[in-house]
Amino acid sequence: MRIGVWLVGGRGSVATTVITGAAAIRAQLLPPVGCVTETADFAEAGLPGLETLVFGGHDLAGTAPLVKRAEELARAGVVPSWSSTAVAHELEEADSEIRVGLVAGEPGTQREHADRLIADLTSFRERRGLDRIVVVNVASTEPPFPRRPEHADLDALERALAVSGDVLPPSSVYAYAALRAGCAYIDFTPSTGVRLPALDELARRMGVPYAGSDAKTGETLVKTALAPMFTARALNVRSWSGTNLLGGGDGATLADPQAGRSKKTSKDRALTEILGRRAEGETHIDYVPSMGEWKTAWDHVLFEGFGGVWMTLQFTWQGCDSALAAPLVLDLARLTARAHEAGESGPLPALGFFFKDPIGVREHRLVLQYELLREWAAGLGAAA
Repeated sequence: MRIGVWLVGGRGSVATTVITGAAAIRAQLLPPVGCVTETADFAEAGLPGLETLVFGGHDLAGTAPLVKRAEELARAGVVPSWSSTAVAHELEEADSEIRVGLVAGEPGTQREHADRLIADLTSFRERRGLDRIVVVNVASTEPPFPRRPEHADLDALERALAVSGDVLPPSSVYAYAALRAGCAYIDFTPSTGVRLPALDELARRMGVPYAGSDAKTGETLVKTALAPMFTARALNVRSWSGTNLLGGGDGATLADPQAGRSKKTSKDRALTEILGRRAEGETHIDYVPSMGEWKTAWDHVLFEGFGGVWMTLQFTWQGCDSALAAPLVLDLARLTARAHEAGESGPLPALGFFFKDPIGVREHRLVLQYELLREWAAGLGAAA
């Protein structure tokens, strides 16, 4: 079995870390730390091995090749200093499969743009002899689309795509192309992507699964572990405020208030769902260029205990977002490919464990999300 993992944003920090890390694990140069699918709970799920994954992707023209990007990440301490040399062949091989993605102002209709993306995916499948492909959007968060796409029905959407004008945001064009090419699709960001009724219809019609959105790698991961503690002990959370300091490309993107708004909405949704109401406080995102590939999140929780006594919890989370994200991408690719092989189509709610704003399920409590994931994976294994 050979599984294509097609990364939208294929030369970005997350994608480079994914490809570098996967190659190093396969060569037994690194252990699979952070890969949930490598733990005992998933040993019988019938998942494709890491050695079956073949990487490619879309990115903007003129981006630095993967070997150069890996060298940059090594200098930043994101990947081991030796990795870009040790897995240079694998990086070069993946880099040869990266094509130019959507270009702002590109002439033609969005259907023509999508057809070009579809051709890239089809060619990748045929050229590399792949059994299936999972497309994962790891590109920067896009600003909210000026208007919500109105085409609830697939046929109406496809007629609109054939006319000049921007009918869909770029993330949804990538999702449309992936589904139309018969590929599973993962929204790793809070961009609109696959979250449109017409695209759900397309996924079911094509018999392919999808999941998302906005991977849960840091502060929100902690929130979904801690917030259930308060509700289970009947402690009243009065406010929950957070400040996120980000460097790198992600921080630069989220410095745009419009792009940042999408991220904040996604980050706050889980807490509201777990508490059953909206607590006071806001999430702030600040771009600090000197932090590079690293991020710090500081949270302040004010809660009310017995007798009306007010108390606080504070925590600080410091980490490298690309290193936190990379194992999730590998997990999601393997799980989604197995679901596709098992004949599942449409949303995969069990993958909500990995996301801030999961599709198809409202459960946000981390432990219960894990149980849903484990039980679902066991079912995949039984069906193998």
